[in-house]
Amino acid sequence: MYAVIKAGGKQHKVQAGDVIEVELVHGGHDGAITFTPLLVVDDDGKTHYGKELAKAQVKAKLVGQEKGDKVKIFKYRPKTGYARRQGHRQMYTLVEIQEVALGKRPPAKKAEEGSEQKVEAAPAPNGPKGPKGGKAASAGTATERSEGEASPEE
Repeated sequence: MYAVIKAGGKQHKVQAGDVIEVELVHGGHDGAITFTPLLVVDDDGKTHYGKELAKAQVKAKLVGQEKGDKVKIFKYRPKTGYARRQGHRQMYTLVEIQEVALGKRPPAKKAEEGSEQKVEAAPAPNGPKGPKGGKAASAGTATERSEGEASPEE
């Protein structure tokens, strides 16, 4: 059984017993960690994804920390004398995968015939006052008023 997990912005395909490098995770050594936002779980040839993964989880333990390879950064602008050198080594946490578990959902409960639930209608999305949520219809627009009638704004 394997799973595809998302950790540190990267996706990892893991099985029980694998040791992977993930972005730095703060916690003591031998700490337990659980990956729950799984992307895919394969159980003996049957692939589970989407809503089926609600109960699935990957259990792991923290093994240690290490630095990654050095990345050299060089910024250069021609004809200006601008040149900058910089290096970076990313910290990684070593994680040992202990178990990939696909939790089984309990069977759906059937509602009894005598205890039917009443469903109330949801309020209108625009509210009770109309689509703009303001006052009800105004006294009329300029074209609807007669020429002799003065508007309240004047």
